[in-house]
Amino acid sequence: MRTAKLGPAERAESLATMAEQELDVLVVGAGVVGAGTALDAATRGLNTGLVEARDWASGTSSRSSKLIHGGLRYLEMLDFALVREALKERGLLLERIAPHLVKPVPFLYPLQHKGWERLYAGSGVALYDAMSMARGHGRGLPMHRHLTRRHALQVAPCLKKDALVGALQYYDAQMDDARYVATLVRTATAYGAKTANRARVTGFLREGERVVGARVEDLVDGGTYEIRAKQVVNATGVWTDDTQALVGERGQFHVRASKGIHLVVPKDRIHSTTGLILRTEKSVLFVIPWGRHWIIGTTDTDWDLDKAHPAASSADIDYLLEHVNSVLAVPLTRDDVEGVYAGLRPLLAGESDATSKLSREHTVAHPAPGLVVVAGGKYTTYRVMAKDAVDEAVHGLDQRVAECVTEDIALLGAEGYRALWNARARIAARTGIHVARVEHLLNRYGSLTEELLDLIAEDESLAAPLQGADDYLRAEVVYAASHEGARHLDDVLTRRTRISIETFDRGTRCALEAAELMAPVLGWDKDRIAREVEHYEKRVEAERESQRQPDDLTADAARLGARDIIAG
Repeated sequence: MRTAKLGPAERAESLATMAEQELDVLVVGAGVVGAGTALDAATRGLNTGLVEARDWASGTSSRSSKLIHGGLRYLEMLDFALVREALKERGLLLERIAPHLVKPVPFLYPLQHKGWERLYAGSGVALYDAMSMARGHGRGLPMHRHLTRRHALQVAPCLKKDALVGALQYYDAQMDDARYVATLVRTATAYGAKTANRARVTGFLREGERVVGARVEDLVDGGTYEIRAKQVVNATGVWTDDTQALVGERGQFHVRASKGIHLVVPKDRIHSTTGLILRTEKSVLFVIPWGRHWIIGTTDTDWDLDKAHPAASSADIDYLLEHVNSVLAVPLTRDDVEGVYAGLRPLLAGESDATSKLSREHTVAHPAPGLVVVAGGKYTTYRVMAKDAVDEAVHGLDQRVAECVTEDIALLGAEGYRALWNARARIAARTGIHVARVEHLLNRYGSLTEELLDLIAEDESLAAPLQGADDYLRAEVVYAASHEGARHLDDVLTRRTRISIETFDRGTRCALEAAELMAPVLGWDKDRIAREVEHYEKRVEAERESQRQPDDLTADAARLGARDIIAG
């Protein structure tokens, strides 16, 4: 079984190695596109490095709707090429690349008008399914079906009876976006890429007009490295323009940020066996099954404030509650909201004033010799973006380079996953861990679950759940620090797990326990443990305060009340 460890020692070694030898490709930014680009380059045999200023997926790629989808609403815009491409990628992810991480999810679309709407919407969903099957990648999902009002209310009893005259049900797919990126990074590392988070690019190395590398500050152990590379890929998403400014070159395009917020509520607050998709005046609203919870989103508003920590205002929360309550028989209140998160979409600017109409397509450019920029796009098509970025970088390499192979590269944990899933009852009997816990681990780590079971075999206390967040085992916290590159408590509670949005206390009850589990792996003393917990608690309070503010300006100011832990 192929694997890779991203512990403190491996990170330090990666940075040192990147500074000692010239790379073929250095990727800046470890969201889903940057991580995918590193994997693409490494699997073509290129000497590859990946650096990230904060944590894997700490920006947009951990704050999405967690959907892998073809973009049903893009059919309405007649953007058939984008939908066709996304549906192919959806199929690849479900069937071949990450079956342990990407799962089918059903959605119900309530119809509010008799006759024409069923014909109109039904034709769109039928075309969606047909395009998926035509590419040979639709076998993993059931076909859509038409439901009467009575049948729809049996499937989703939460709906008001007068909110629909019938319904359509169709399938898309979902994943844990932050976990997916962490797995991408580890897979790239397993194929030879050198990877380091908390490694911030402070400038680019130049020889005349040519970019020949980057100056990187180590935010963990201190010091600055000069990493030389034949080609540098800027994959920094909403920070694209900021990164370009370090080069001193005007970009060929600009990236504009659009804020989308999501609410998380407990499963018992909405009585339904299926997700929901609702049309709003600006876009669509999803109610998405998420373990023992629902995710409700999203908004789509322009954002030009702090990019690192976009804030959800009280008005954003009210907007989502108002729209979802328009169809729910038992309305949701603020007291039902466990978690709130806000993310920024990187949109290519200049095409429309309305962010919902800006392009979800991506662009790759070569603004200076030695520098490639990739921006735009959507999560589902990250692999295509990565391929295009590496193809562009290859033009600047004076060597023969293999074609992209990531269509056939399974992510770590995929190999053997289905066999282990079939054997989950035997694994439970062998380890003494309840079969539901084994299923939880397999759907988060795939065949890498064996590595967590090895940790538990060495220390049986790690088989216990975290106090106050009992969906997660103590072993997962240790594993996040030892194998997945988590350097701070926030990394674990916000991205390696989703405790920060899945508990009413936002993870504060289990913060000390989690920090104490991380401490031996990362060499923390009692003072450091206390600082990590204090920082996390302040972050949670700043977010709560921002969500009480009436608008973006006041929400942003409140969220900035909690500073980042930068070093360490």
